[in-house]
Amino acid sequence: MDLTHASGTLGSVDDPTELAAPQGAALAPPWPTYDPAPFYDELVGSDGTPRPSADALWNHFAELGPDGLAERQVAADREIRALGVTFTVYDGGVGVDRPWPFDIIPRIIPRDQWQIIEAGLVQRLAALNLFIDDCYHEQRAVSAGVVPADLVTGSPNFRRECVGVDPPGGIWAHICGSDLIRDAEGFWYVLEDNLRVPSGVSYLLENRMVTKHIFPEMFRHYSIEPVDPYVGRLASTLASVSPSTGDPTIVVLTPGIHNSAYFEHAFLAQQLGVELVEGGDLVVLDDDCVYARTIDGLEQVDVIYRRVDDLFLDPEVFLPNSLLGVPGLMRAWKAGRVALVNAPGAGIADDKKVYSYVPDIIRFYLEEEPILWTIPTYRCSDPEARARVLGDLANLVVKPANESGGYGVLVGSQATPEELAAAAKEIEDEPNRWVAQPIIKLSTAPTLCDDEVAPRHVDLRPFTLMGPDGAYVTRGGLTRVARRKGSLVVNSSQGGGSKDTWVVDSPSDTALAGGPA
Repeated sequence: MDLTHASGTLGSVDDPTELAAPQGAALAPPWPTYDPAPFYDELVGSDGTPRPSADALWNHFAELGPDGLAERQVAADREIRALGVTFTVYDGGVGVDRPWPFDIIPRIIPRDQWQIIEAGLVQRLAALNLFIDDCYHEQRAVSAGVVPADLVTGSPNFRRECVGVDPPGGIWAHICGSDLIRDAEGFWYVLEDNLRVPSGVSYLLENRMVTKHIFPEMFRHYSIEPVDPYVGRLASTLASVSPSTGDPTIVVLTPGIHNSAYFEHAFLAQQLGVELVEGGDLVVLDDDCVYARTIDGLEQVDVIYRRVDDLFLDPEVFLPNSLLGVPGLMRAWKAGRVALVNAPGAGIADDKKVYSYVPDIIRFYLEEEPILWTIPTYRCSDPEARARVLGDLANLVVKPANESGGYGVLVGSQATPEELAAAAKEIEDEPNRWVAQPIIKLSTAPTLCDDEVAPRHVDLRPFTLMGPDGAYVTRGGLTRVARRKGSLVVNSSQGGGSKDTWVVDSPSDTALAGGPA
């Protein structure tokens, strides 16, 4: 099933006259013109008026006026700098910390629409966990012809060291950051699944905190779903996989301060009330248990929320020259003496070629129809698909099958002839590395750019938790926005920014529609 665009009222207002004009009396917007055509806009309809779910918000911004909006943006930027919310970009191999780019105009999603998205994300992660477990055991999906054998054993993310391992509850991917997009008609699609070390949830939480400080009046009067329960649910998920029967000792394992996501590692450790450790802080002894070095001596560790890639986790098993991991960690995990979240090997499902099989994976393991749509994907390893891609590069998005962060992505319609020729050569030389998809006209949202409000393309990354005790999805997600006009690349590493996302108590005024997965 998929979702059409939907709208309703923003939520309950104790005093409607305080923040909003009477129904049907929308104020003039605080910007002269706003025309998102030909794209679907999250807040504004094709006729230029706010969607019913955004009407009160629109009116409030109109009352503030352009100067008031600009002042709130300056205040938000000041708070982000004061809080030290940063991300890292690399220039010539040197990491540079920059303040987190945040746009104060929120995105709005009605709650009944979100409930369908939530169900689809839980369904998807449940099926992917069954697929991962099957990959390291019987490989029933391969035997049944649901997926080809080389998709599993030929994947660069398949870890033979994980064959036969049984993590608690059969859960390999406990945390997933799914990227969702909407097309020109307002239909939702899953763009990709991030199952290795998904990042971004700290920015989701910080965005909400800053928005509350900048627009306190909105949160006093609007019915907006909270996002802060995520931390408590994350703690419960981590504890649920502990091999210990008592209160578990949990740590967050980081590659260190030079990692681009270090801010998030430190933030989550602080929010969870656990230690942030590096590989050198841990040791595995002959009893196959993991211990943390403390000033009081060694303390046994039960659960490791790891933010280190598989190949750097254990130099005894993977890269022998890795200084980021812990010698013997895989031995301890396989012995069931420590839980690793996400489990090593979960990245087998974090592959853009696997992505194209997810609808069939859902049908095979769950015997259900997919709730959320996927984008048609051409696997360049297939000769017929490769010929089609090479013949239509200008109308496709070409992606590396195993990269993240927006690196290596080519949008054909925005590429030069030289770039298209170079991409064609790379596909011909190493077809297994590439997939291609049709260019989707991403939805837009009003964004404050150079003191003017203009439409910019957005995507959405909600976070799903899954453990033996059940699943949880954030009520909203990290909306990422391409701040450059016309750009479809929203990653912060590629110049993108972010917005707070509001799931509001607002019934949709159109039916939810399904379609082919």
